[in-house]
Amino acid sequence: MDHPTLMLLVTLCSSGLCAELHSGSEEFRLVGGASRCTGRLERKFLEGWNAVLEDNENLRWNLERVDDVCKSLDCGSVVSMRRNDTSQDEFSVSLMTFFFVDITCSDSIRLVNHLCSGRLEVMLNGSWSSVNEDDFDQQDAEVVCRELGCGPPSGLQGALYGETDAPEWSKEFLCEGHESALLKCRSSVQKYSGKAAGLTCSDSGNIRLVDGDHRCGGKLKMKNMGEWRSVDGYNFNMKFAESVCKLMDCGSPITARRKRLTSREAVWLLGARCDGSNLMECRK
Repeated sequence: MDHPTLMLLVTLCSSGLCAELHSGSEEFRLVGGASRCTGRLERKFLEGWNAVLEDNENLRWNLERVDDVCKSLDCGSVVSMRRNDTSQDEFSVSLMTFFFVDITCSDSIRLVNHLCSGRLEVMLNGSWSSVNEDDFDQQDAEVVCRELGCGPPSGLQGALYGETDAPEWSKEFLCEGHESALLKCRSSVQKYSGKAAGLTCSDSGNIRLVDGDHRCGGKLKMKNMGEWRSVDGYNFNMKFAESVCKLMDCGSPITARRKRLTSREAVWLLGARCDGSNLMECRK
């Protein structure tokens, strides 16, 4: 029996994870990379997004211009830029060759130890710097975890990742908790004598979205009894989708659709009486 396995597709910006550059009347973003600061360059046109294409007779994107993109996206400095041949007939016009523009920026923050846990470092003036733990609070941590694509913060414990002194002059961030990137928060430079901040972000636990362009879009998978499976979409509705997005700290759902499996893949079934308010109690 084929199952209409749910495909939960969440627009990138609904999660606060999109990296966008507003340049005059134009808006840019990077998509499809391992982080918000890497990926294919896209430009907003009307109500949609289109990949930026260059042709072999008009190469307008260079490292200097790409570096401006990275800085404007709060993504540090450019690490690399490459042009990838589209190799598609639909882009072939006469003898011209068209290229996608793929960009890798240095990012603006990192956790030294693991992707979602470790000592916090921020890219400032071209080098990585620690942050003093005395003025790093829960709101700051929420922004960091969201920017890194991790779950909500579960602990602020710098000592777990080694006793390291923060710089004498350190940046204090005054986040409100809703910002999409740490460098979008208000900040000031203060003189300190203390330890470097560290934190642990939680993961999404027993649910995840796979095969999408980012962590907040894709095919829904759930873990039960130690096994990951797709989810049967028969009883799935937007209330369930809201529960998924909330659990993954991904904002609100934009769309959800069902896609019929072509193989006899094992799936988890959702009980017919589940109302969607607590997705993790609806597995069968």
